[in-house]
Amino acid sequence: MAIKKVGVVGCGLMGSGIAQVTAEAGYPVVAREVNQALLDKGLGGIKKNLDRNVEKGRMAADARDRALANLRGTTNLDDLKDCDLVIEAITENIEEKRKLFAALDGLCPPHTIIASNTSSCTVIEMAAATKRADRVVGLHFFNPVPMMKLVEVIRTIQTSEATFEAAWDFAKSVGKEPVAAKDTTGFIVNLLLVPYLLDAVRALERGVASVEDMDKAMKLGCGYPMGPFTLLDFVGLDTTLSVAEVMFQEFREARYAPPTLLRRMVLSGMYGRKSGRGFYDYSGPEPKPTNLGL
Repeated sequence: MAIKKVGVVGCGLMGSGIAQVTAEAGYPVVAREVNQALLDKGLGGIKKNLDRNVEKGRMAADARDRALANLRGTTNLDDLKDCDLVIEAITENIEEKRKLFAALDGLCPPHTIIASNTSSCTVIEMAAATKRADRVVGLHFFNPVPMMKLVEVIRTIQTSEATFEAAWDFAKSVGKEPVAAKDTTGFIVNLLLVPYLLDAVRALERGVASVEDMDKAMKLGCGYPMGPFTLLDFVGLDTTLSVAEVMFQEFREARYAPPTLLRRMVLSGMYGRKSGRGFYDYSGPEPKPTNLGL
């Protein structure tokens, strides 16, 4: 299964990152978004990242130009019909993902591998919407994609060995370190990480310590690069809530149940860095803990 051309569906934070590293690795890439405004934003972000790399001496100007030349944007799903690998990077909504996989299955030739960048949904649910379940696999990149080395390669109960190997080799070819995971909700990282983050929110609800002190404790005590609340704001509280809900639905274990505080913050539009306020307020020159009335 030679992968020569790659499609990426979704040009948001994750999709644009995947498109960027794939284009940098020399693959022709077609990035698809639902409208021109979102597409322009995603492609503009890629160019900005590459320009910054050149300015800081991390990349030669001609390498940037080659990466940009490898990249093409579109709002037409049909433009992915000749791709050997299509990576889905849309919202964490299983019904939307299933619709997309069914459409791609009808559009792409039989050899095309369809992969999902999902962080929480079960990949076999998407594969079941196609007639090529043996050529469906999970490729879970991590944010920010250009910097994070890890890719979880998820094998479903129907993924063929050839598909898995092709996905594994692709991850390595774009400069990542792949790890193999079974198709269990949350895979490896989120299966272990999400309960930790939710426990931090519960500890805050109980008044164990302040946001700042818990972040400092986990950084200095465990050597983590970020404390749990800084990480929650970085990932997005809405994203964390969505992932937790999917995992709780799957396992029905209390450790995956979203805390009340997390739900209320998301309902009030406090998503973290991307909205300007989460457990920290980012409106000033330095982040400060948000007054949550606890």
